[in-house]
Amino acid sequence: MNVQWLMQVCKDAGVELHVVPLTDEYWDRVVAHSIAEIKAGRTPNPDILCNSRVKFGAFYEYLASHQDHKFDRIASGHYARIIRGDDPVEPVRLALAPDAVKDQTYFLAHLTQAQLSRVIFPLGSLNKGEVRALAKAAGLPNQARRDSQGICFLGKVKFSEFVEQHLGVWPGCIIEEETGEVLGYHQGFWFHTVGQRRGIPLNGGPWYVTQKDVHTNTVYVSRNYYSVDKKRNLFTCENINWITRPPDLASQVMCKVRHGPVLYKCDVSFTNADQSGVAVRLECNDQGLASGQYAVFYQNGICLGSGVIQTTGVSYAEVGSSVDDQTNALL
Repeated sequence: MNVQWLMQVCKDAGVELHVVPLTDEYWDRVVAHSIAEIKAGRTPNPDILCNSRVKFGAFYEYLASHQDHKFDRIASGHYARIIRGDDPVEPVRLALAPDAVKDQTYFLAHLTQAQLSRVIFPLGSLNKGEVRALAKAAGLPNQARRDSQGICFLGKVKFSEFVEQHLGVWPGCIIEEETGEVLGYHQGFWFHTVGQRRGIPLNGGPWYVTQKDVHTNTVYVSRNYYSVDKKRNLFTCENINWITRPPDLASQVMCKVRHGPVLYKCDVSFTNADQSGVAVRLECNDQGLASGQYAVFYQNGICLGSGVIQTTGVSYAEVGSSVDDQTNALL
């Protein structure tokens, strides 16, 4: 948000404004990690890292060192809900917002119980239209501000320009997946992600990126991306952050693989005895599954937690029963 708007809002509301400098922490904990993930051929989500590592990470650390735990709660404008029980020691739950399009639980799903327990989301029960109406009624200077989009640290810089600035160019082959034929050349595999359609320098499309080989700097493409025989609904996650508990596998589990209103029904199987890894089969194909993305899991409107996608296209049967062997070994 524009600092001038912040100053005016605080002035009108009679609230003192303090700007906390966290630029270095943001670079070290979010941007540098994202660059490393892109270079490794994965598809990171900087916005999720910004929340867990900076907004509710480095900012908490700043408060602890400068404010001596002066504040009981931290208010944030995210579209999400926190549910608290009558018992103050009962774990809090992260719940979907009523506005499915604006719901931001996907971006908050990597927060820990300790981080979420201090948060309040005043906008969580409202939709965007109601928020704008309240801002207009209050005469806020940012009442007509356009919604922010894109990766948070890029601003007006194009993603391709940012990647080129930090990783340069590395020309390589574009190969048709079905035939193995070299169709053209790209400027570096890191400019492309699985499921991508735009920005592929080929005629005769539409072409879609199907996979990348980071060792040979090869990008594979296909015009038959949506063929029924191509399964794009299987993946595994490891080191999952369960906010309260793992899912109850006797009940329906839902999953998001990106921010937005789409929630997939899915089958989940634990891949290790401590339930920190899962194999997932979505109810239908998703065109953009890629390693490095976050998968976020839900049950009955409650966000259970998230994990980074490690592998895609892995047979559900290959890993889905491994937890049984591990569990039996413990008995």
